Amino acid sequence: MVRFIPRETKFFRMFTDVSNNLIAGAKLLHDILKNPANMAERINRLQDIEHHGDEMTHTIYTTLNQTFITPFDREDIHALTSSIDDVLDFVNAAATRLMMYKIANPPAASAELAALIVQQAEQLSKAVAVLEKPEQVISYCVEINRLENEADRVSRSAIAALFDHENDPIHLIKIKELYEVLESATDKAEDAANVLETVSLKSA
Repeated sequence: MVRFIPRETKFFRMFTDVSNNLIAGAKLLHDILKNPANMAERINRLQDIEHHGDEMTHTIYTTLNQTFITPFDREDIHALTSSIDDVLDFVNAAATRLMMYKIANPPAASAELAALIVQQAEQLSKAVAVLEKPEQVISYCVEINRLENEADRVSRSAIAALFDHENDPIHLIKIKELYEVLESATDKAEDAANVLETVSLKSA
């Protein structure tokens, strides 16, 4: 029997839950990078958030496979879900690098990048909340793209300063990778925004 799942009670609500979970993870990473006290315990909490995100992503994919009529194109639902999950994966990867590489005092630029990820996550949440009103989505996508450009600038500047001032080549490699993982998270947020923009243009 084909199941018809109303969009207002299924997919849109699930997108809201996934984006809110991303905000929680991004904020926790930002807090850790600003103040790394009790780092191990807080990173464990972040990993729990990431695992919860994986579970919600799987639920969306399962629901998509069980749904005959979807609120917008199936490939766009899949791409949006995947992109948001990718952001959280890179947020978690940044936290993991802190433990793997024993980075006890993350540089200020890493917290600055994490703050941009938080802002992007908040914009994604706002965009998802108005998916049924596509004309309102574009402005949030523009802001997410602007934040990604700002993250590029911060990352380039931070890496340049790292090469100018860091004398320990091993530490340089560790911090450079941390910056790159954080910047990748902002790229994935931009990918999600591009999917949202595509959805809104198709619905216009």
